[in-house]
Amino acid sequence: MKICVFLSAADLDERYTTPAREFGELIGAGGHTLVWGGSDTGLMKVVADGVHASGGRLVGVSVEFLRAKARVDAHEMVFAADLAERKTLLLAGCDAVVVMVGGLGTLDEATEILELRKHGFHDKPVVLLNTAGFYDGLAKQLARMDADGFLPIPSADLVYVAPDAASALAHLEESVDAP
Repeated sequence: MKICVFLSAADLDERYTTPAREFGELIGAGGHTLVWGGSDTGLMKVVADGVHASGGRLVGVSVEFLRAKARVDAHEMVFAADLAERKTLLLAGCDAVVVMVGGLGTLDEATEILELRKHGFHDKPVVLLNTAGFYDGLAKQLARMDADGFLPIPSADLVYVAPDAASALAHLEESVDAP
């Protein structure tokens, strides 16, 4: 399975790096491919290191203006012209999406992926990996959108909120048909 992971390229403390490394190791150990932003910095590096150390495949999709930060040992690296094209290529190149901790870029990616799923532009499973309760607020907001009638389908049908890396991967493995 090709798993797209959206997450921060920032250097963060152990409460975020440990789960990122663990998820990467699970991806690799499961024989899966990581499709990610291609950066060799911050949490993007940590998750890719975990995948690589566990024998998984790395497919990076970066943008020209970040070429200098791209991981050099990725099995495949694609450079998009801009961030919009990057998101399109990331989604096209995966079977499932996991949103890990991140800033505005990650939030942008998460909401776009959910909006596209809501409108039927893709049917790939989407998981919010809720490390250290990071997405508690977003999960609460999605529940309110459900309750107040803003979503045409239940948020639980759009996204699975996983408490940990193992739960996230188990959900994906149950949701995606083997190739």
